[in-house]
Formats: sequence, C-alpha cells, structure tokens
Amino acid sequence: MAISMKVLVIGGTGTLGRQIAKAAIEAGHEVRCMVRNPRKASFLRDWGCELVQGDLLDSESLDYSLQDVDSVIDSATSRPEDTKSVYETDWQGKLNLYRACDKLGVKRVVFLSLLAAEKYRNVPLMDIKYCTELLLEQSSLDYTILQGVAFMQGLINQYAIPILEGQNVWVSATPSEVAYMNTQDMARFAIASLSRSETIRKSFPIVGPKAWKPEEVIELCERTCGKSKASKVLKVSPFLINFGKALVSFFESARNVSDRLAFSEVSGGGGRLNAPMEKTYEIFGLDASETSSLEEYLREYYSIIMKRMRELDVDVDKEEKRRVPF
Repeated sequence: MAISMKVLVIGGTGTLGRQIAKAAIEAGHEVRCMVRNPRKASFLRDWGCELVQGDLLDSESLDYSLQDVDSVIDSATSRPEDTKSVYETDWQGKLNLYRACDKLGVKRVVFLSLLAAEKYRNVPLMDIKYCTELLLEQSSLDYTILQGVAFMQGLINQYAIPILEGQNVWVSATPSEVAYMNTQDMARFAIASLSRSETIRKSFPIVGPKAWKPEEVIELCERTCGKSKASKVLKVSPFLINFGKALVSFFESARNVSDRLAFSEVSGGGGRLNAPMEKTYEIFGLDASETSSLEEYLREYYSIIMKRMRELDVDVDKEEKRRVPF
C-alpha cells in the first residue's frame, strides 16, 4: 500500500496540474497547491486541496509553500498571456524552486519535462526543460523526470472544434508525428512515481499509445463527429512561421509570443515524437491497457458535445466546446 504524503503541486491550475492535484487527492495524499490567484483556483479547494498564494519568482512565498512538505510535483510553465520571456518566468522560477527545496530539505521532486528537449536547444521552452533536467541531475535531490509530449486536450482547439464547425484547419507543411497523451494518464504516472523507489534519480519517456500524423487526426475527427471532408486543410510553410517569429521578436511586449512560435519547430519539424513505453509501465506498476487512446478520447468528447447540442437544440458556443471534457 502506498504511503500517504504531503504533496506540493506547482502549476495546479494548469491543464495538467489540475489533473495531478486531483489524482493525488484520490490516491490519499494531502495536497497543497501554490497558486498566484487563490480565487481563480477555488475548484482545487473544492476537491480537497490546500491553497497557498505564491509565485516561483518570489523566494519568500516558496519557502512558506514548502513548509512541512514531503514531496513536490512541478508541472508549471509560463502561460500564453504572460508578456515576459519564458527564460524570465520559467528558468528563474525553476532555479528558485529547486534551490528552496534543497535549502529546506525537501528531497523528493517530480519534474514534468518534454521528450527530446536536448534536440531542440534553440527552442526556448525545450531549452529550459533540458537545462532543468541537467540542474536536477547535478543536484542532491531525489528527482524523477517525466518526459512527455503534446496532450490530447490541445487537439480540441486545433482540430476538433474547427472540424465540427466546418472551418479551415491549419497544419504545418512538414508536420511531426506525435504520440498524444491524455493529461489524466500523465497524472497517473506522476502520482505513481511518488511510491516507486525505482524511479528516483531517473528520467522516463511518457507518451501515448500511438504517434499520429495531422491528416490521421483530421480523418479521425471527421469520422467521429460525422462531418467527413467538411473542413479545408491549409498547410503553412516553416518559412512563414519563422517570419512571424522574427517579426514579433522585435517587440518587447511580444517576446513570449515569439518564444512560443519557436515551438513550431518541434511540432512542425517533420520528426517523430514517440518512444517505447513497455519498460516504463513495468517500473511504474501501471497497466498500459488503461491508458486512453486518441480514438476513445475524441469519441467521448464528441459524444458529450453532440448530446448537449441535441438537448439544447442549438449550437453550443465555442467556449463551451473548448471546456469539454474537463
């Protein structure tokens, strides 16, 4: 039986972080979430989490948040609306967090990184993830690094909604194949690592059951929602994306936009974001058959949306479509 811990979740209001917090509560852990705005995180309190107000750039708030904590799960990353560069928000925040852990004797940490980060050092977010991995490897902390890929939730805005509405779908002219994963499944790995000593001071790839090409995702969405060939697929050349990145980088207020446009080199670089998972499932004590497939995920999503549309006899607005499933 797993030992109950007091777990501090960093990034608990994010798409992944909230699933980690929920899974930790369900596993019997005492969960504390450090958040910038407690009012916007009230749902976490409703689930049973303790909320503390803090910021990775505020060392004093970190010291307070880490008091009496057994372990830390770090899923934090800068948000699209942040105006500062990810080097200011993410990298300095990681330095502050892990220095505070070392100072206060919180040895057990789980870091959510990205697969193949070392291959994309020119992409700011990947560079920060890679440097954070090196930081942990050179520390005395009992870390576990989970190297994920893109999440299924991100496909809702990119493919599922436009196809349901018959709108244009934009893809890279040189797309990567991506083994998308459900955030709920990634959360399972994060929580399982806390009770598996075999995961300490090691890194693991955490990816979905299959690597998908964009045209395969589009075909799956069309088939699942019953709107075959309803959307026009528009391909964007890497040159145009790079031009846009260079343009916005001239403006101080758009630095974070430029940093995120650089990530298109990963998603649209023609590579394959996938890895063998058999050994990972064995070490974490998890059953691969319980991991969501993209077919199952989209079937559930469209089932919920179509049901609501039938019940209301009107179109569900885009914001509602984006929120489902939670």
